[in-house]
Amino acid sequence: MLDPRGFLVSLFDAAVAAADADCAPCAPACRKKPKGRTVVVGAGKGAAHLARALEHAWPDPLEGVIVTRYGYGVACENIEVLEAGHPVPDAAGLVASGRLLSAVSGLSEDDLVIALICGGGSSLLPAPAEGLTLTDEIELNKVLLSSGAPISAMNTIRKHVSRIKGGRLAVAAWPARVASLIVSDIPGDNPAAVASGPTVADATGPQEALAAIRRYGISVSEKIIRHIEGCGSAAPLPDDPRLLRNTHQIIASSAVSLEAAAAKAAAAGIPAVILSDSVEGEAREAANMHAAIAREVMNKNRPFSKPVVLLSGGETTVTISGSGKGGRNSEFLLSLALGIDGHENIHALAADTDGIDGSEDNAGAFADGSTVARLRKAGVDPAAFLSNNDAWTAFNAVDDLFVPGPTGTNVNDFRAILLL
Repeated sequence: MLDPRGFLVSLFDAAVAAADADCAPCAPACRKKPKGRTVVVGAGKGAAHLARALEHAWPDPLEGVIVTRYGYGVACENIEVLEAGHPVPDAAGLVASGRLLSAVSGLSEDDLVIALICGGGSSLLPAPAEGLTLTDEIELNKVLLSSGAPISAMNTIRKHVSRIKGGRLAVAAWPARVASLIVSDIPGDNPAAVASGPTVADATGPQEALAAIRRYGISVSEKIIRHIEGCGSAAPLPDDPRLLRNTHQIIASSAVSLEAAAAKAAAAGIPAVILSDSVEGEAREAANMHAAIAREVMNKNRPFSKPVVLLSGGETTVTISGSGKGGRNSEFLLSLALGIDGHENIHALAADTDGIDGSEDNAGAFADGSTVARLRKAGVDPAAFLSNNDAWTAFNAVDDLFVPGPTGTNVNDFRAILLL
């Protein structure tokens, strides 16, 4: 194989294509026309692309409003596209939350709300519960992002401090029927956890939120703790009568995208193994396990025979203790590089399928058996940079960042390790 990186990028492209926005109009819910109005609301990094695809396929008039991350908007004909802050909420997101709530108010049982929900919606829909402020929600989000807690735990906490998450947007739309089309970025694909479930309720209550705070040692303010303990804005449960007519469907996920990447690899003559579509935990620790499997294959041709490409998805986390720049995928790759140092014929790509890993403009990075040596030649101590959570700076020094730009979707992490 003359171009391992080109091969890895082709797998990433196949994974992203499998989560393309054009799958939204194919959902069964979109074939049931209402007697009344059709109102579209949505939030997430891929929400604008979903809205545009829906407009092109829907034969009747549409109206509504969605919110996406700055720079991720696309032009729609009748659906208004707003942009707001991600991963940290901002005032524009607060305005957007109000616009979504207004869009679904005053509807009748003859009306239909189509909710386009994607990863990133939690940050894009700040709507502090009574007694809390936008500043409270911003600070909570910052603490959660640096805590190392899994996304499911973070969203369980977020929904208990909100006026829109945890099924509350769907309650606001009652008695209209709500059909939620969901692009999952959550390991396990729990629809109520994607974007903290603005239109899908689940049974997790305040006690689960408090348990998550204790379990992961999250430094949440006393004001937030008191609010959750008070249960003043308990989220609706799945059997709430106002939600019984609603439907939801996962229209894209990590599992589907990994299968598409595996098929692409097979077509190129390289067998693929999907290790898991729901990897969680610290990025550097997940990398250690992936590196151990890669070494076993290279050294002993087990548990898989080479050539082979190892694929995995899910969402790892980073407990931030340093002051560097990076994201979970670049941190995974820097740790992996240390684990495969000196092993020829190992090539890897780890990237976020939305095109952005962390706060910089890269989706992730590349690594191979020569990465550590090249980093040291460039004056970078890879272990020290990993300790400082500075993977972006390390990979930038050797021009190994992967920058595909915004993809218009989000099914979370994509990892491919090619063993030749």
